[in-house]
Amino acid sequence: MASSSSSNSPCAACKFLRRKCMPGCIFAPYFPPEEPQKFANVHKIFGASNVTKLLNELPPHQREDAVNSLAYEAEARVKDPVYGCVGAISVLQRQVHRLQKELDAANADLIRYACNDIPTALHGTQTPALPPMPSPRGFSRRVGNGGGSFYQNSGLPIPYPPPWTNNPSGDINERGGDGNM
Repeated sequence: MASSSSSNSPCAACKFLRRKCMPGCIFAPYFPPEEPQKFANVHKIFGASNVTKLLNELPPHQREDAVNSLAYEAEARVKDPVYGCVGAISVLQRQVHRLQKELDAANADLIRYACNDIPTALHGTQTPALPPMPSPRGFSRRVGNGGGSFYQNSGLPIPYPPPWTNNPSGDINERGGDGNM
């Protein structure tokens, strides 16, 4: 890290606070003069005195990680004052969840297609082409946002009612329709 004693320029914290940067400045190793916005954000969100107290209470080997965490949270709070980095984490978790659903749907399709190829691969001979396997629970066409696992009823009878309805006929909606919208 840059030090105020090696270059006669004060650290970003001392420059921002308009004070003389002393050789033992606690901010100098973590807020170099080349990164003034880093300290400005930390100061705006947490305050210089709170950061000083925190750094003085921590052992020296943990200070850099603490400053990096404070800087990250401060930058996130400047961008999103309400949620900060929690908002960014939440967005990423939703994205992972959506991608996991898409991956599960793709794996299900892959298994379905692989199951259609098993008779040919097992016998090593030409067998008549099998009709495509019906989708789960007699549903054939996917609808929705492209990554979901929603199916429309293909008209095939369902051997048992879906668990989300108390409708013994197996229709998608409780009004007796076929699920087409």
